[in-house]
Amino acid sequence: MGAVLAAALGATALAGCSSTGGKRAEERARAAQGRPAVSTPRWTFAMITHAGDGDTFWDIVQKGAKEAAAKDNIKFVYAHDDQAQQQAQYVQGFIDQKVDGIIVSLAKPEALKDVLAKAVKAGIPVITVNSGSAQSKEYGALTHIGQDEEIAGEAVGTELGKRGRKKAVCVLHEQGNVGHEQRCAGAKKTFPGTMENLYVEGTNMPSVQAALQAKLQAEPDLDAVVTLGAPFAATAVKARQSAGSKAEVDTFDLNEAVARGLKSGDLGFAVDQQPYLQGYEAVDLLWLYRYNADTLGGGRPVLTGPQIVTKDEAAELEEFIKRGTR
Repeated sequence: MGAVLAAALGATALAGCSSTGGKRAEERARAAQGRPAVSTPRWTFAMITHAGDGDTFWDIVQKGAKEAAAKDNIKFVYAHDDQAQQQAQYVQGFIDQKVDGIIVSLAKPEALKDVLAKAVKAGIPVITVNSGSAQSKEYGALTHIGQDEEIAGEAVGTELGKRGRKKAVCVLHEQGNVGHEQRCAGAKKTFPGTMENLYVEGTNMPSVQAALQAKLQAEPDLDAVVTLGAPFAATAVKARQSAGSKAEVDTFDLNEAVARGLKSGDLGFAVDQQPYLQGYEAVDLLWLYRYNADTLGGGRPVLTGPQIVTKDEAAELEEFIKRGTR
């Protein structure tokens, strides 16, 4: 990633820019006094994701994308919907607007296959981000940026085993999301104990809490709960407390609330896929492609995770978590 940033900075008109490759995006923006760090045309890049309303994970993705866009002289536009058909309609709308690049998440890839084919046919470069690594190349994307969900799941199963857990439940909050299925499947693969899936209605937190509480009460020998998104970790803690359970709650994704839970001991560990990096690199790599026909990955995903974050690591990352970049 450092090489990519160095290559991008090499194209700037700023004096002494070769020494700034290791600085953070916001430091480079300050050095340019709010001006773009490049002299390339004012291109427009659109990001379309499967985010639901209020999902803090995607706030971090957007923060990275916006900071890269400011540096690269890019007009960044964003749309999201947790319904795949609406997501596809947004993509079509940006094709009609003739944007210069598209970044899209593929939580439900089949629903976006045809419209992404239209984007590629129209000559609009596409990068997939976060979800859909298996379909990215097939759909004509330049590359995929994110974590391999099955590998991330395997990391969770291994960590649970190290912690001596015997019986776990994996809580899936969005049915049909291929990435969620892959996470739980990966965890089952490496977990030495038993693990089953629990499907909940992720748009209704009281329902999520009630379903998990009932599960913990019915199976008091459950000693681990794995949630697939940061907003669900706190709900799982409440369910555990209401059920009188001693199960450890662990989660995918990291935000300030999860960091507090790790520090207090309410949570055991989190799996960070570095969403800031996903947004930042997606914009930066589209810019590099438009500017210099550069690609990364060699036909394979550019991985941003997983990283297991425990109480100690959360303390080390606290500054960045509060800033909203981790």
